[in-house]
Amino acid sequence: MLHDKLTYQTKDLVLKINKYYDSTDLSIEYWDRYLDTLCGNREYQKEAIKNALIYLASKQYNSINDLIRQNHSNNPEIRKRFEHVDEYFKKIQLPHKLSGTIDLATGTGKSFVMFGIAQIMLGLGIVKKVLVLCPSITIEKELKRKFIQLSSDPRLSESIPKQAILKNPRIVDGSVTVVEGDICIENIHAVYERTGSSIEDSFGFKKGFETLVLNDESHHIYNKTTGNDLQSKSIKVWKRFLLDDAYAFNYILGFTGTAYIDNDYFNDVIFRYSLRSAIDKGFTKSIDYVGEDDSSNEDQRFQKIYQNHQKNKIIYRDVRPLTILVTNNINNAKRLETRIVEFLSKEENISEEEIRRTKVITVTSDKVHEHNLIRLENVDDKDETIEWIVSVSMLTEGWDVKNVFQIVPMEERAFNSKLLIAQVLGRGLRLPDLYPNAAKVVIFNHSSWGSKIRGLVDEVLEIELRLVSQVLTSETQERSKYHFNLYNIDYKKTERGVENTSETNTFNYKGYINLESSVSNVKKETIYLNVLGGVSEAEYDIKYRFTPLKAIINKIYSEFQTREWEGVVLKLADSEYTKNNLPPREEIEKLLRRSMERVGIEGDLIDENNKRKIFAAFNTLLRKKNKSIVLERLAQKPYLISTKKRERETLSVGNLRTAGSTVFYTNKYEYEIEDEDILRILNEVLEDEDLLKSSEREINAFDFKTPVDILFTTKEPERKFVEKLVKNDNSKIIDAWLKSTNQNFYSIEYSLTTATGNHTKQSKFNPDFFIKVSKNGIEHIIVVEIKSDKDYSPENKAKYKWACSHFKELNNQLEYHKIDQHYDFHFLSPENYDQFFEYLKNGKLIEGKFISNLDNELNN
Repeated sequence: MLHDKLTYQTKDLVLKINKYYDSTDLSIEYWDRYLDTLCGNREYQKEAIKNALIYLASKQYNSINDLIRQNHSNNPEIRKRFEHVDEYFKKIQLPHKLSGTIDLATGTGKSFVMFGIAQIMLGLGIVKKVLVLCPSITIEKELKRKFIQLSSDPRLSESIPKQAILKNPRIVDGSVTVVEGDICIENIHAVYERTGSSIEDSFGFKKGFETLVLNDESHHIYNKTTGNDLQSKSIKVWKRFLLDDAYAFNYILGFTGTAYIDNDYFNDVIFRYSLRSAIDKGFTKSIDYVGEDDSSNEDQRFQKIYQNHQKNKIIYRDVRPLTILVTNNINNAKRLETRIVEFLSKEENISEEEIRRTKVITVTSDKVHEHNLIRLENVDDKDETIEWIVSVSMLTEGWDVKNVFQIVPMEERAFNSKLLIAQVLGRGLRLPDLYPNAAKVVIFNHSSWGSKIRGLVDEVLEIELRLVSQVLTSETQERSKYHFNLYNIDYKKTERGVENTSETNTFNYKGYINLESSVSNVKKETIYLNVLGGVSEAEYDIKYRFTPLKAIINKIYSEFQTREWEGVVLKLADSEYTKNNLPPREEIEKLLRRSMERVGIEGDLIDENNKRKIFAAFNTLLRKKNKSIVLERLAQKPYLISTKKRERETLSVGNLRTAGSTVFYTNKYEYEIEDEDILRILNEVLEDEDLLKSSEREINAFDFKTPVDILFTTKEPERKFVEKLVKNDNSKIIDAWLKSTNQNFYSIEYSLTTATGNHTKQSKFNPDFFIKVSKNGIEHIIVVEIKSDKDYSPENKAKYKWACSHFKELNNQLEYHKIDQHYDFHFLSPENYDQFFEYLKNGKLIEGKFISNLDNELNN
């Protein structure tokens, strides 16, 4: 199906309402003055209201099925997605009703649109009652406040047409009987619980047929809800309630600024005012988010976040700026609160108790945070002191606060789908009353998510084109001849405990511990990307955290006294020490002073990195060693993997607008790309003059010896490597090559022991490149994992160790089974590209004589 290959522009999926209708059936022109008074200059609000009224009341449509049938006939983009209209019908959540969704970006006045539709539908006599449903008490209270304010506005009341059947609806909740002319606002819990609620009596017995149901934050109806708390249980029955025959609801509209089921756009949207349009027109704040960041740990990120916050307090001095830190679950929120409170206490020299009381609140559904919900409603007030809010991503909807100027998603899982990104962005979009024209919210995401987030943000902002790379399979495609076979092996794994010997171990500290040079503070930068284009840089003063040398010595000495190190001898200078003959503190200090002098550290303070190095140096001595767990692996028979099995790979066009991503294609790409839509998108990319020069590369088809139609790289080291692969003097030595996908093609298992040494993580990785070179009847497969220069991380060391072991075993198995293939594995970075390709050309590489800097360092 085509929709498996192409992500559609959201605007093309909105169901269009026929605006030409018999005005004798619907007279809404009399309501123009009312709409001008209600909406002011926000024309999109008027358009949304009129669209909804025409759909619900013009008698053109009996249900959403009629609207879909009309759009399927008139919209070729919808026909591409759903070839037959019956396929579309199967995707509709509330079929055979006059149902639909109005998608309004957060902060653009959704409640005004809801109230306008409710008032006019009652005024026209189309319905007798209105039921407004929402997912939480917080949203219910805010909606009720706004509706009461609007219903009592004398200007609005005066602008209602004289012929209106009902002019002043009563605003009630489910605790009273709902009568004709009422607008009842209730959270879905009242429907779920029913105790003390009039919902069943007021709308049951099919009285719902003459009721308009408006669902706020309606993405909850369609998205899977987890959890068994009261709110989650209530939300789970929302859709069932709307479809219940006992009520016979017919007029049903949903309202949301996040019309996504994970990454898929809703199929029933009848009007959309996008986030991009809202920012363009100045109806919401602009957004910057992190593209590149050189922070090396959380403390440095916290310092930058803190400095952003302090800067906001200067720029927006007439309000109290807020920073929200978003986690993906309650436990992470609790842990984050502890860390941010500890950081703020150090930064502002205030006790942690005072910080918790005056500056930080955590908002989750946990009972321990219930009291914070009341305070949350008033954080915009001048006399409120709260500045920092820790929140779970899904729990701040309906929170109408305007002073949010920084949002920090702490985990990728809180920011890794269109739904979550739209929700997180939405928390900070509302414009403050005192700064209506020049406000901005900063999203301080982790820079390693940058390229992925850029694509998702672009798609939320309607830049939804995606390129697809897939293998060539047709014999008519010349480069399909470059397919080749690989071999892999699986292992049977068992764990075995090994008792350690009691022989004496001697730890000889020969005068110093390897420390690194240290400074008290540095300048660090972060590059921000604006959602509408543009790049900006910010410079930060980063302080290093220090611990007194005396405290470190005391900690080491305390460990000597309390930890077991039986059978171990410690040599310091010319003396030997044991558990029963501890070294004096002076000897420990001498060792550390010598270590500090070697790298030019003066004074009595040690930074965090060097403190870890010191403790690590002694940790080997003090670690308990009663038993070790040994993982034994038994190799199975090699199995075949064809490059034809490489899965499709996609790349958002938005990623090509930022440094890092590149699309490679040949001079014959128009013949090699069989999918017309992908070809069209690539042509549009190539014609875009705003793209970076590094974003696309045309290659001579004779030198592009890989069996895929187009190829993506997402980082500069990968791009530079491919550029070397396709140079003529290199390509003529190569039979064929393939860039792997990140998963599900050729996986290698590895184990990584955590820094604490008490946990081993089992994982897999897929090497980046497979290069086939033949000599003397042997196929040499050169396997390459690409990294940045000097990337000596523990994870890379683990990958290197296990991959080398894997390919050694694989070569043994291939030789045993008389298969003429041999594998060479390398970690490679740009500093050794020239040597790699020179050794490839002169044959030394397949002779096993090439060793990169990464190979060397990761092997140590």
